[in-house]
Amino acid sequence: MSTTTKGSWRPRVAVLGGGSFGTALAQVLAKGGLTVALWVRDPLQAEQMRLTRRNQKYLPRFTLADGVHPTSDMTAALAEAELVVSVSPSHGTRAVLKQAGPLLHPQAIVLCATKGMEIATRMLMSEVLAEVLPASHRDRTAYLSGPSFAREMMEGLPTVVTVAAHDHRIAMQVQEAFLSPYFRVYTVDDVIGVELAGAVKNVLAIAAGVSDGLRFGHNTRAALLTRGLAEMSRLGVRMGAKPSTFMGLAGVGDLVLTCTGDLSRNRQIGLKIASGMTLDEIQSTATQVAEGVNTARALHALAQELDVEMPIVEAAYRVLFENQSPRDAVLELMGRPQKPENV
Repeated sequence: MSTTTKGSWRPRVAVLGGGSFGTALAQVLAKGGLTVALWVRDPLQAEQMRLTRRNQKYLPRFTLADGVHPTSDMTAALAEAELVVSVSPSHGTRAVLKQAGPLLHPQAIVLCATKGMEIATRMLMSEVLAEVLPASHRDRTAYLSGPSFAREMMEGLPTVVTVAAHDHRIAMQVQEAFLSPYFRVYTVDDVIGVELAGAVKNVLAIAAGVSDGLRFGHNTRAALLTRGLAEMSRLGVRMGAKPSTFMGLAGVGDLVLTCTGDLSRNRQIGLKIASGMTLDEIQSTATQVAEGVNTARALHALAQELDVEMPIVEAAYRVLFENQSPRDAVLELMGRPQKPENV
């Protein structure tokens, strides 16, 4: 693989997904001196990005770095890519990586930056990748998560994330590739915990948006985040994750960001629901995917299957899909039987 004289890994990169987060990750890598092919599904959007040097659809204020090369040709994007960053929505990841699999460079690492679950199968993205990638690449995967709004990344504001991989050497290579003065990457080996935290926090952010929209105040939001973290940890431990992961960047870090930041698409959905809009009305005008909606379906089924108590997630599910009044859902949570905090 390509190396610099300092010994750090300097791969050619393909980013699969031209949404806001895919564009922001491509920008970070290119500003770090790497050549990045940014694969965009829509040929017209790819051509517009190439000509204007802007992602007019999602991040129109920002000029793409010179090293970012938009394309709709997946074969060309993957031809020499030693690092492939998948940033497709959860419902599209299987199809995109199934298409990409036969085109992967023999030594390519696949880094998944999607924070969500597949609805029909209730699978985490690591489980999806294990099914669709060629056998030669299933051990060459890593998973990125943590508090990271795309707009702030494009602005060059300091951002800290974590990368999980079963093979620590893979995680370290990804860490080296993203080396930047304003983008810091930590490594962990808890793939399940990092992925699960990234998925659950989106559902909790919808709940936080509902609470804020109903003007329940800071006390309520703080309680929701804290008990939401307990739910996340409870499910994670049941699935084999490490409890410590949920106290890190992928857990409490991303939870705080997504539940409190106005750039959070999931929080915005909660705010709109609290204002009286229906989910259909919200989604009919949405330009980007809010992963928490699909993940709420998957988590609702998974929690029942594993017999894990997740009352906040269940409340979000009822509000989203069973037309429960948001105010009634909050009052039901407050009226649950008393119990010790650590249960």
